[in-house]
Amino acid sequence: MDIKNRITGEVYFVTDTVVDWVDIFTRPLYKHIIIESLQYCQKEKGLIIYVWVLMSNHLHAIVGSTGENKVSDIWRDFKKFTSKKIVNAVKTNPQESRQDWLLNRFEYAGKNDKKIKNFKFWQDGNDAQQIYLNDYFNQKLNYIHENPVKAELVNRAEDYRYSSAIDWAGGKGLLEVTVV
Repeated sequence: MDIKNRITGEVYFVTDTVVDWVDIFTRPLYKHIIIESLQYCQKEKGLIIYVWVLMSNHLHAIVGSTGENKVSDIWRDFKKFTSKKIVNAVKTNPQESRQDWLLNRFEYAGKNDKKIKNFKFWQDGNDAQQIYLNDYFNQKLNYIHENPVKAELVNRAEDYRYSSAIDWAGGKGLLEVTVV
């Protein structure tokens, strides 16, 4: 596959991790906040998603953008919004058995960061790496899709619900994905 002929603009491999590697995405409520936020960024901000996977405590993706919005701006806004939305969901979810512990972790991380007022959800940065080469794109695509297999969550990558592997296997996943 020659991605240079199928992709326009800049493309990035991004990884975002929850503070202290907290396994928050074990609950559907929090996973769906991520999905809905990515859908919003696609529809309203021009985010292009090529590959993605949401694990229990981190998100990997290969993304680009259309229009005037840069990936860095879209991703910054995505992280800021999801951070507030997930912390609020933890606060208001009466079924969250880990509520005190989670809020304590996020509050502690926020107190140690001068840029944060109260709670910090995501670790700093997003480890964005620009993709220039087909081989690097393919390496990251395989790495992303194999994450749930290596974690022994599924036997086949395309069976993991919170991933684009199904799209790359010819099916339809939770997000619009540009398969190149």
